[in-house]
Amino acid sequence: MSKQFDVLVVGGGPAGYVAAIRAAQLGFSVACCESNAYADPKGEPRLGGTCLNVGCIPSKALLHTSHLFEEAGHSFAEQGICVGAPNIDVSRMIARKDGIVKQLTSGIKALFKKNKVTLLNGHAAFVERKAAAVGEVWQMRVGENVVEARQVILATGSKARHLPGIPVDNEIVCDNIGALDIDAVPKRLAVIGAGVIGLEMGSVWRRLGSDVTLLEALPDFLSLADIDVAKEAAKVFARQGLKIVTGVTIGEVRVSPTGVSIDYTDKDGNPQRLDADRLIVSIGRVPNTDGLGAEKVGLQINARGQIEVDAHCRTNLPGVWAIGDVVAGPMLAHKAMEEGVMVAELMAGQAGHCNFETIPWVIYTSPEIAWVGRTEQQLKADGTAYKVGKIPFAANGRALGMGDPTGFVKVLACATTDRVLGVHIIGANASELISEGVVAMEFGAAAEDLARICHAHPTLSEVVHEAALACDKRPLHF
Repeated sequence: MSKQFDVLVVGGGPAGYVAAIRAAQLGFSVACCESNAYADPKGEPRLGGTCLNVGCIPSKALLHTSHLFEEAGHSFAEQGICVGAPNIDVSRMIARKDGIVKQLTSGIKALFKKNKVTLLNGHAAFVERKAAAVGEVWQMRVGENVVEARQVILATGSKARHLPGIPVDNEIVCDNIGALDIDAVPKRLAVIGAGVIGLEMGSVWRRLGSDVTLLEALPDFLSLADIDVAKEAAKVFARQGLKIVTGVTIGEVRVSPTGVSIDYTDKDGNPQRLDADRLIVSIGRVPNTDGLGAEKVGLQINARGQIEVDAHCRTNLPGVWAIGDVVAGPMLAHKAMEEGVMVAELMAGQAGHCNFETIPWVIYTSPEIAWVGRTEQQLKADGTAYKVGKIPFAANGRALGMGDPTGFVKVLACATTDRVLGVHIIGANASELISEGVVAMEFGAAAEDLARICHAHPTLSEVVHEAALACDKRPLHF
């Protein structure tokens, strides 16, 4: 006999588990299926998806440890703290990271129990669409069981894109999974791709002592970010010793038991070779749509492997939704969670909504990089008249007291209406500060509104305040 639910969520990552919890809160009977055990010793499904198991959370744990290591070795003495030369126990660092992951994945299971979400173990695939006493239901096979649901939310996430012909063994050649479990500091580390993952993982191992080189195919560094932020980041990373080569074309990659050799052509067309002990491949991610049985039911999937949806994540099939990395848009956990909440509320007849114009981006390097809204180059390309307020952290007492005055806050506002169009930050705690820009834009605030808000002193947030004031050429402390 089939198991029956109002809602079946396929995938237990940020998109799926949040959608399942919110749907259960709204009174639906909900099941969530997950098949990826990751590194679970019992082979049980590990909730949290890529983000929690082999992405956002473990990488931030390693970034924090490596940041403390670099602080101890380079910054403590400036503040009168004498500890000698630090040593890193990589195995303990990895074990700490694994402990955090285990704690949080167990926490999601507890949330499922609290909200009466049924967890099903197994890969899900469509069987058929069948008539029911009232309306119709979708029938899916989950592992060895058949599950019927009136609503299906596809949240199957993504996997790392690999280079053709270069197998990833997560020993010598690593994707995001192997990059988080390197068991010793490599003397030389190569990274193909200077995006978010490449920069973060490159930063971890550089801080711990690796000679790190990032090879980027695009001609411009951090082309998604505001041009001023990208230029500042390139200068800071170069001073730190992170080598970034843009405009490259990757050629032959030769792997041996002890290392890797990468042939590439630089932006001037000259042949080059990079030898390294380890290679991290971070060239983007691919939606997980294989094995869904999409062809059986006519689910539309585009040439990029993404499930086609409308602005509210409805697919071409009634009662079937798709959210997170498996649909178009930035592959960000918080974007996926917002879509999960939106879909659950729409199913309940509420006015679910996700504003894709106010989704923040964060890169957790040091300094951190964060932005929301339009970049200056986008505004120029659109022909939008704008004004700029830009203030460095070097003018801020809290940043100086922390010993970290690198970077700036840049506010872009409409020249006619003063409405905030974008906020761009490179500096300490940018990941936290960007929320002020998100809130301002979500509520349609003007730069004047930010400028009139009292900010606590001394705080880093005062730089946001000053940047808003600078939009009208009236900063008070710079």
